[in-house]
This record gives sequence, structure tokens and C-alpha cells, in this order.
Amino acid sequence: MIRPILFLALAVLPLSALSSSFAGTTAGSSAGASSHSSSSSSGDDKVVLDARDDAAAFVASNGAIRGAWLEAALVHLRERDAVARDASDMTLARKILAL
Repeated sequence: MIRPILFLALAVLPLSALSSSFAGTTAGSSAGASSHSSSSSSGDDKVVLDARDDAAAFVASNGAIRGAWLEAALVHLRERDAVARDASDMTLARKILAL
């Protein structure tokens, strides 16, 4: 059941244009980072990366499925990024998937 949802989410997400500034502000742009666990000096961005499966389910279900990891990531993003404070949950979930 989850595989079709993930496939649908990936099929409808041409978001490279939307994610460029978001990825630079939340995931870090360090050229030396080789894995997602070391991409942030504080490790806070792990919250966002761990929410990718929940974000996929949220997008594929048009907002009906809201997982705990996604909720934590949305709070985290809105606390750290002024642009994210004004963005909808769907917009942020799509940006999480684009990371």
C-alpha cells in the first residue's frame, strides 16, 4: 500500500525550482558533507531528513496522512526559517521530499 503512495508522490513532484532556496537554508550547503548525518554541525536537520517518508505519505494522500516525523519537522522548520513560517504544510512537505 505504501509503495503506490510513494510512487504517486514521486511522480507528481517536479519541485526542483521550489526547493533551491529552501535546501540552501535548511540542509546546509557545505561541499564537504558526504552523508546526511554529517550535513549539519548540530544534527538538527536530521529531524527534517527523517520526515521524508511521512512527507511522501502526506503529499500522496493530499494531506490526509500526517505522521509524527512530519509534524516534528514542520515545527522545526518554522522555528528556524522565516520563509517556512508562512508556507503551508503541503508546501513544506513537498520541499522536504525535494531534499
